[in-house]
Amino acid sequence: MRGIWFSELQTPDLAISVRLNQTLHHEKTPYQELAVVDTEAYGRMLLLDNIIQTTVKDEFFYHEMIAHVPLNTHPNPRTALVIGGGDGGVVREIVKHPSIEKVTLVEIDARVVANAREYLPEIACGLDDARVEIRFEDGIEHVRQRENTYDVIIVDSTDPIGPAVGLFSAEFYRNVYRALKADGVFVAQTESPIFNSRLIRRIQSDLKEIFPIARLYLTTVPTYPGGLWAFSLGSKEYDPLEVDWRQAPQVATRYYTPAIHQAAFSLPPFVQEFLEAPEEEEF
Repeated sequence: MRGIWFSELQTPDLAISVRLNQTLHHEKTPYQELAVVDTEAYGRMLLLDNIIQTTVKDEFFYHEMIAHVPLNTHPNPRTALVIGGGDGGVVREIVKHPSIEKVTLVEIDARVVANAREYLPEIACGLDDARVEIRFEDGIEHVRQRENTYDVIIVDSTDPIGPAVGLFSAEFYRNVYRALKADGVFVAQTESPIFNSRLIRRIQSDLKEIFPIARLYLTTVPTYPGGLWAFSLGSKEYDPLEVDWRQAPQVATRYYTPAIHQAAFSLPPFVQEFLEAPEEEEF
C-alpha cells in the first residue's frame, strides 16, 4: 500500500482517514500538539491534537459561511472580533468587506498563526491586512473585559474539549452580548447536527434567553464529522433572513451566495425535531 495514512477518530465509532504525502511540520506547543501535513485528497492540512482543523481544499465552505452570514446580516459592520481562528481563514473573509475598519483576532496559541503563515499562506493571507490586530491571549477573558465594543463577534473555536469548553457556555454568551454594540451580531461554530444534537439544542436554548434573535444555520464541510456543520447566530437587532441584498457588498467567494445564505437557515426536519424535543429526550 502506497504511503502512510492518518486517521482522526471523529467519534468513538467513526474515523476519517487520509493518505499522507509528507509531514511538513510537527511540534508540541504550550497548549496542544500541532501538525501540518500534505495529503493526497485535501492538500495541506492543519491538525491540532490529531483533529483536522482545516485543509486547503475544503476550507472555504466553513470560512465563508461563518464570516459572511453575520457580516451581511449587519448592514454596516466596522469592528469585528474573531476568537480562535489562528489559521486566518475567517480574517481573510472579513477583510473582503469594505466597511470593516478593524479586525481583532484573539488566538491563544501563537504557534498556530506562525505555522499557518508558513504552510497555509492561501488561508492566512488576510492576517497581514493593516486593519488586523492579533492578540495572543484567552478569548474568554478578552470578551469578559469588553463592553459595547464590537459590531460582529465570530467564534471559530476547536471542539468543546479542554480550554475551548468555556466558549460553549451560557456565561460566555452573556459576556459576548455585553461586548457587542447595541445592534451587534454573534456567530459561533457549534459542531455536527448529526453527532452533537444535544449540544446544539442547549446552545440554541441559551441564545434564545440572551439575544432577541437566535437562529441556527448549516453548511457542508467534507472533512468534519458527518460532513454537515452547524453555526449558531445571536443578534441584538438584525434578522439574517431579512438582509437587504441591494446594500450588501459584492465580495469574491467560492461557496457563499445570497441564495445560499437564505437557504442555510432552512433546516431539515431531523434538525427541527431535536431543537423542539424535550430536554431529556436523546437523539
